[in-house]
Amino acid sequence: MSRIHQVTLDIRTPGRGMLDVTERIAEVVRASAVRAGTCTVFLRHTSASLVIQENASPSVRRDLERWLDAIAPESPAFGPWEHDDEGPDDMPAHARAAFLKTSEVVPVEGGRLALGTGQAIYLWEHRATPHRRTLHVTVAGV
Repeated sequence: MSRIHQVTLDIRTPGRGMLDVTERIAEVVRASAVRAGTCTVFLRHTSASLVIQENASPSVRRDLERWLDAIAPESPAFGPWEHDDEGPDDMPAHARAAFLKTSEVVPVEGGRLALGTGQAIYLWEHRATPHRRTLHVTVAGV
């Protein structure tokens, strides 16, 4: 018999950077009692992203942050961003989120997230200040 289990998670970020949310999502998968299926995570915001990335070496995350800052800097070469309603980090955060994604789908095998060795799910906060973010987690399967 198929199951669908949905949970909304409130996540407080410390500001710009990657926050590992893997364990919070794994708790939802365990509570779902789904043994085989998929886990979909959706971030309901336009100035943050979700990524599956390396969790063994913090230098990977630091390098990715510098790379993304070069792609969408607060002071771009073409002049200041027009949209700055919430400060100088507002539009760069939207540009970063548009370049990345707001959802991830991970297989569920044996009642667990089937992430590879060294993989974790990160909420990537693009704003400089702390924010409250909402993740919708849906686990579907048998």
